[in-house]
Amino acid sequence: MLKLFKKKSELEKLREKHRIKLEEAFRLSKINRQQSDQCYADADELTKAIMLLEKSKKA
Repeated sequence: MLKLFKKKSELEKLREKHRIKLEEAFRLSKINRQQSDQCYADADELTKAIMLLEKSKKA
């Protein structure tokens, strides 16, 4: 119940968006390869943003 009032951190938000993009890319891979590739590219950009955020958090 306490999690109900807890706000997500920027890192958690990015990880959730990344997971959703990968799921969408997988779903699209069966239908439209070009859109699937675009989703994978978007997910890759999110991965880079997550890595930067994690690196800055450690320093």
